[in-house]
Amino acid sequence: MLRHLSAVWSARYFLLALVKLDLRLRYRRSMLGIGWSLLNPIAMTIVFTVVFSQLFGDGDPVGYAAFALAGLAVWGFLRDAATQGSKALLMSEAYIRQSPLPYTVYTLRTVLGQAIHSSLALVVVVALVVFWKSDASVFLGLLVALPGLVLVLISAWAIATIAAFATAFFHDTAHLLEVGCQIGFFLTPLMYRRSMLDDRGLGWLVDINPVNHYLALIRDPLLTGHFPPGEWYVSGFILTVALVGLAVGTVGWLQKKVIFHL
Repeated sequence: MLRHLSAVWSARYFLLALVKLDLRLRYRRSMLGIGWSLLNPIAMTIVFTVVFSQLFGDGDPVGYAAFALAGLAVWGFLRDAATQGSKALLMSEAYIRQSPLPYTVYTLRTVLGQAIHSSLALVVVVALVVFWKSDASVFLGLLVALPGLVLVLISAWAIATIAAFATAFFHDTAHLLEVGCQIGFFLTPLMYRRSMLDDRGLGWLVDINPVNHYLALIRDPLLTGHFPPGEWYVSGFILTVALVGLAVGTVGWLQKKVIFHL
């Protein structure tokens, strides 16, 4: 694993060049450029705020908008890491056949590109919280959220790697992930608060939802400026280690076979 990471680090300039190429191609000839990456989460947040702020919120539209947009940023990052990352090896076939670089370079390429988009949404969340609370607690919350951001970045890389290898052998994986993400969207407390499920005895749906572990480590500190309970850090760390272990096992098992299935 250490040798693999060292090889990825050695290819860092090639990796960054790929990320820049993806951004350049995606927004070529676009007037708004990378600003388009904010359009979907902001539009969804406006709709949720107008429609659901009174139903699911506490009557404060600005606070609800920050709550919804933070959730959509984290959810969108993990969703795109899985769905777009699942196609990383197929889309990079030409590079793979020409260069003996680690396969995880190509999944990290996808994850870093999505991270740039999601970080812009989090910047808007910080601005909303500053406007909402009118104090400096949001900056403390941003520092508290850093461990969660690191964990979710590592987990997204692991998820993208697992999905990419699975898709190379079973091409319907990408479609299954898209369907699963549509279902997961409604089972994740993005536009409603967890307490609504707890009051109905459905809190276990949140407990078994891995995305919620990362939401608790990122969204809650950003909105409150407080540390989440220690057990959330423990569960988030264990989940991340499990995903990384599964990704490492997948790469070790399939990396010599995958070239024949691209």
